[in-house]
Amino acid sequence: MLKNEEIRIRDPFVLPIKDEQTYYLYGTTDDNVWEGKGTGFDVYKSHDLKNWEGPFPAFRPSVDFWAEHHFWAPEVYEYAGRYYMFATFKAETQCRGTQVLMSEHPIGPFQPLTEQPITPREWECLDGTLFIDENEKPWMIFCHEWLQVQDGKICAMPLSLDLREAIGEPVVLFSASEAAWTRGEGRYVTDGPYLYRNKQGQLQMLWSSQGDNGYAIGVARSTSGSILGPWTHDSTPLFGESGGHGMLFQTFSGEQLLTIHTPNQSPKERPAFFEVKEEDGTLMLGERLE
Repeated sequence: MLKNEEIRIRDPFVLPIKDEQTYYLYGTTDDNVWEGKGTGFDVYKSHDLKNWEGPFPAFRPSVDFWAEHHFWAPEVYEYAGRYYMFATFKAETQCRGTQVLMSEHPIGPFQPLTEQPITPREWECLDGTLFIDENEKPWMIFCHEWLQVQDGKICAMPLSLDLREAIGEPVVLFSASEAAWTRGEGRYVTDGPYLYRNKQGQLQMLWSSQGDNGYAIGVARSTSGSILGPWTHDSTPLFGESGGHGMLFQTFSGEQLLTIHTPNQSPKERPAFFEVKEEDGTLMLGERLE
């Protein structure tokens, strides 16, 4: 068994499976996440979020897989009776993009649904996440990377019901510089969008950028309740210092938790879990679980 402090991971994502009373932890797990050939993604499993079995190889690329490096930010969802992974990849001769993979079991092995990413081929994209709208239609929410556009964008793109392709053009939801808490000298980061509805049913989004004290997580709100917004931003980040790429999930006892990686320095990143409460539609960060 491994403890949280023994697991090096970026961009943690937790899938709770109630029937198994098991939490599955995915994330960016390559030894060198910035350089070198990509290895794949590992997954860990736990019953208490403190003691973890693994790592298990959730995805390993075939010899003819198109991507070479930057295997980043896998998220896994149960959808239509199967498990779908949204993950980011890069090749020297091809733009970074988010691809969808599928497995019959949360531990894998995951296999690509298509030969290529479904984000726009000519865009540098990352951190695709799945959103199911009020009409049960799937969308990918993703980042158009600041490296290409300077002021990073969060975009939405409708998907086919089988998650194999985009069925509409991407729509820009907002730019990173629109939030008062983001910092940049002409270059503003967008990372890690994650969609959820609060107790009042308002559609909100966690996303990451650079703040006053480093990597941080902010909250955006759709004033219409629709994925297409318009979107407004809380003035201060939810988590403000050297940690980010967060998502929310419920424990089997009904508590709402935020998971992030912190600190934001390689190779020191570890998964962290925080209690979160809602007050008047606003998330309030609680204690870190030990």
